Amino acid sequence: MKLAIDLSIKNIEKGGGPFGAVIVKDGEIIAASANSVTIDNDPTAHAEVNAIREACKKLQTFDLSGCEIYSSCEPCPMCLGAIYWARIEKLYFANTKKDADAIGFSDNFIYDEIAKPYSERNLKTENFMREEAIKAFEIWSQTENKIEY
Repeated sequence: MKLAIDLSIKNIEKGGGPFGAVIVKDGEIIAASANSVTIDNDPTAHAEVNAIREACKKLQTFDLSGCEIYSSCEPCPMCLGAIYWARIEKLYFANTKKDADAIGFSDNFIYDEIAKPYSERNLKTENFMREEAIKAFEIWSQTENKIEY
């Protein structure tokens, strides 16, 4: 956790956000990264996502089972989703989402939006061409040599 916190502090000097994350497997650091949203002009470049990408490349897998993640702050909804999708087995965090909210990093609007019906969301959302798109899912479900994830 100390490394994640150190990364979050040093990242401010580089022009990035105050967030760091470290992924560990069997007591060994696999990946360590800071937030690079403003540095990379990439809204998905949160510390946790960057660390997950780095760990997957290093281990040459999309499945981080057996890994733990240390985050300097409670992960946002996107990062939490990525942690689940990566199958990371344990999450440790330092600052809370309330702490982040207090300095202008609030995720509350996302949690609120997800709970709303499509028609009530701020992001205009419309479901269409499902009949055409479902074909891909039908093919996938019938494919025997697919890689499950």
